[in-house]
Amino acid sequence: MFRFAIRNLLSRPIRSLLSLMGLTVAIAGMVGLFSVAEGLNRLLSDTFGRIPGLVAIQPGAPIPLFSRLPKAWKAELEKVEGVEVVTAEVWQRVNVINGEVILSPPRFLFGTDIESRLKLRRAVYQSEMVSGRFLNLEDRGTFNTVISQQIADQFSVGIGESFMVNGRQLTIVGIYECGSLLLDVAIILDIDVVRQMTRFEPDSVCAFYIEQQEGLDAEKLAEEITDRFRDYELQPWQPSSLQAELGSSPLSQLLDAAKNLLTSAPESVGPNYDSPAESATATVREPTVRAGNEVERVDETAPIEVRSAVEWASRFERMSDDLNVILTVLTSIGVIIAVLSIVNTMLMSVSERMIEFGILKANGWSRRNVLSLIACESGVIGILGGLFGAIFGWGGTKIVNAAWPMRSQLYASPALLTFAVFFSIALGLLGGLYPAIRAMRMMPMQALRRG
Repeated sequence: MFRFAIRNLLSRPIRSLLSLMGLTVAIAGMVGLFSVAEGLNRLLSDTFGRIPGLVAIQPGAPIPLFSRLPKAWKAELEKVEGVEVVTAEVWQRVNVINGEVILSPPRFLFGTDIESRLKLRRAVYQSEMVSGRFLNLEDRGTFNTVISQQIADQFSVGIGESFMVNGRQLTIVGIYECGSLLLDVAIILDIDVVRQMTRFEPDSVCAFYIEQQEGLDAEKLAEEITDRFRDYELQPWQPSSLQAELGSSPLSQLLDAAKNLLTSAPESVGPNYDSPAESATATVREPTVRAGNEVERVDETAPIEVRSAVEWASRFERMSDDLNVILTVLTSIGVIIAVLSIVNTMLMSVSERMIEFGILKANGWSRRNVLSLIACESGVIGILGGLFGAIFGWGGTKIVNAAWPMRSQLYASPALLTFAVFFSIALGLLGGLYPAIRAMRMMPMQALRRG
C-alpha cells in the first residue's frame, strides 16, 4: 500500500511537490517562530540561574536601571539576620562609545562597590572572566573597566587598550563572557566613577545585591528584609520618570511596552534625592499589579522590593506567555494554508482517479483499502513536510544566531522539532481525510460513470 501511494504521488510530481513545499514552509515557520519563545525561556533560565542572591530595588521599578534607593540603607540591610554581603549597584545607559551612538543592542555602565563585591561567594561577572582580571581595590576612583567579550569584539578592543564611553576614556583591565544577551551588556566600573560620569545622585543607588548566608532560604530572607523596612518611607517608582529620561525614542517605546508587561504603573511621582530628608517622603502604593489578565497582590506599605531569581524569572515569563499567543496566531495562518493545500491536492487526485478507484473496487478493494491508500498518500506528504520543515527551521535558527549574535538567541529544542514532525504528520492525515471519505463512499459503477 505504501509503495502504491508513493507511485501515485510521483505520477503527479508538480502538484505533489507544491503541496509538500507548502507544508514544509508552514512547519519551518512554526519551528522558527516558537524558537523565539524557547530561546527567551532558555535565556531567562540561564541568566537567573546565575543569580543566587536577592536584589533590593525601588517598589514598582521594572529593572534596577530605573530604581532609586537611599545609599544609607546598605548599613540597615547588613543588620538583617541571615544577610552575609550587601553590595551597592548603580546602572546607567551608555549613550556613545567611540563616537558611535548606542541604541541596539543596548549597553550599560555598571557601577559596583568593589570592596563588598569582592566578598561575594558567587558573583556573576568575576566567575566568567576570560582574559585579564576583575576590578580590585586599587581600581577604586579610576577609569579602569571590565567589559564583555561581546563589547570587546564589537569595538575591536582588548586588554590594556582604551576606548571612549560617554566622553570618558576607559582602560580595559579584564574581559568577561557569560554567553547571555542579558548579562553581556555591562561596562563595569567603580560605583563612584559611574556616579561621576553620569551625574548620578551621590546619596542614592539603583539597587542592592544581597547574598544570604549559605543554606538560608532566599524567599524567607526577602520577607524578613521587607518587614524590617516597613516603617521606612519611600515613594514608589512611576513610569513618567522613564519617559523623562528616554524621551520618545523607539527604545523608550520598547522599554515602555516591556514595563507594562512586567510591572504596575502606580499613580505617583518618582523620587528625586536632592537630600536625605527628601528621599524619605511617603506615598501610598496601589494594592494591585496588573500584568496581562493576571492580578497580583503587592505590599502597600513596604518602601523596598526584594526579588529573588525565581521572582525575576516569573515576571519575564509573563512576557513570554504573551509572546506565545502572538506566535500561535501567526503559525496558525501558515498551518491553515498548508492544510488547504493538502486538501486541494488530494481532492484533485481523487477527482482525476475516479475510474481507477472504480476498477479497484470492482476487483475487490474494500472501502477500507481505498481509505488507507489516500491516507498513505497524504501521510507521506505529512512525514516529508515535517522532516524537511524541522530541518530547515532548525537550520534557520542557527543562521540567525550566527548572523546576529548580539541581538538574537533562538533555540529549537529536540522536543520542538519532534513535535513539529508529528504535528505535520497529523496535518497531512487531516488534509487527506475528506478526499479519502469521498472516494471511499463512491460505488464502483458510479465511479466508472463519473470517470
